[in-house]
Amino acid sequence: MTIAGSASHVESVGQAVIGARVRALREASALSLRELAVRSGVSAPMLSQVERGETSPTLSVAARIAAGLDLRLSQLLRLDEDGAVTVVRASERRRGGAPRSGHRFEVLTSSQPGQRAELSRHTLAPGGATGAADDPPIHEPGSREIALVQSGTVVLFCDGTRHELGEGDCVTFDADLPHHFENQGDEPAVFLAVVSAGLRRS
Repeated sequence: MTIAGSASHVESVGQAVIGARVRALREASALSLRELAVRSGVSAPMLSQVERGETSPTLSVAARIAAGLDLRLSQLLRLDEDGAVTVVRASERRRGGAPRSGHRFEVLTSSQPGQRAELSRHTLAPGGATGAADDPPIHEPGSREIALVQSGTVVLFCDGTRHELGEGDCVTFDADLPHHFENQGDEPAVFLAVVSAGLRRS
């Protein structure tokens, strides 16, 4: 896209939409206004005005904000996205886990910047666990997690409290607290987890 085209898109997106997106991306990166100001070279008062939808950034300012968020301008404005729908094929899923702890997972959602939530599928072998009890939280401040047990039984340990979950049970919790899942049964367990970023507890 040409610079002129980008400029016209900045104008067409709308102040409120750009502002909300900048704020969500900044909070998802755990950056304060002052920190983003240092990284982008855009003053904190200007960033605040943009986030509140009080002003629309020029192309130059938008580009500097994007750079401060480690994004391209096209990513900040969602020009890289093919419409409102993103499809991740089964063969394209990101996979990982720790075989020695009996944990395997697949991330079912896109890894593109600015996603508001991540859906993953976890398999725990008997005696398996998603992490050590004393591991630090792996999710950013303000994250929330929803987990649905598809098969088997799992135990969620969240902030020192034990929660037993069976097939069909669904749990929601603050994912920035120390937590992990264990399979204390004799059969493999499978659960889906959705992590929503940038949500602040009231």
